[in-house]
Amino acid sequence: MLRAETGRDYKVKDISQADFGRLEIILAEVKILQRSMSGPRRWWTPEGFVSEETTTGVKRLYQMHANGTLLFSEETTTLRFDNLYGCRHSLPDGLMRATDIMTAGKIAVGCGYGDVGKGCAAALKAAGARVMVTEIDLICALQALMEGIPVLTQEDVVSEAGIFVTTTENENIIMVHHMKQMKNAAIVCNIGHFDKEIDMLDLEAYPGIKRITIKPQTDPWVFPETRRGIIILAERLLMNLGCATGHPSFVMSCSFTNQDAALHLGKPGDKFTKLTPEQAAYISVAAEGP
Repeated sequence: MLRAETGRDYKVKDISQADFGRLEIILAEVKILQRSMSGPRRWWTPEGFVSEETTTGVKRLYQMHANGTLLFSEETTTLRFDNLYGCRHSLPDGLMRATDIMTAGKIAVGCGYGDVGKGCAAALKAAGARVMVTEIDLICALQALMEGIPVLTQEDVVSEAGIFVTTTENENIIMVHHMKQMKNAAIVCNIGHFDKEIDMLDLEAYPGIKRITIKPQTDPWVFPETRRGIIILAERLLMNLGCATGHPSFVMSCSFTNQDAALHLGKPGDKFTKLTPEQAAYISVAAEGP
């Protein structure tokens, strides 16, 4: 039994391993701190280990680091693999399984052009959609422009697009007043934050609104005034999980085991170039790479 600075007592697997025992206490304390915070899904183990699953959750860890409550940190490859390449694969997978629509020729709006938005925009563009994005970050907006993607506001595109995908990790991105202006059968889905980007609560409470379930996770909602309907996928939750099976296992492995990047690179049969000692010294990195 070891005691944390907060006064809580913890059992450890092997008290003779003092450093490991202290690590278990730190992780257990982080577990308690994280449970007290609102945010996305996390996995908890009986030993107290915490593994953050989402980019928004990682931002919560940055907040904890800033205010001095985060007692440990770990490098992540979530941004480069999970968000970008995982979403590039699983967004069209979810769209096809849920609706079987023809994406080509449709105007598709990506709300946000961060790593998730970049993956989604690439997938939609490759399928022949006319992609547009909304963005609040000037750098991300410029990146979209350099890829030939128009950057507009929600108000500019709301009545024209046939597909809307929220990717921002923020809240209140697509509201009921946006939905009322959309084309009939416009598809609205979320692949960003867990459940806060699309205003389902006000949609469900809208007077006279009619929900028609085509199949699980695919629901047209018809407004009484216009008799036009929009199609909500996965009830505002993550559509690549609700309508498909999420990211491929290889992408997730790359995302969560960045220490074994060299092993992943060898899987497709590719080879990794190593620096000479002189090259490594010249740019101040290890010979194995940065």
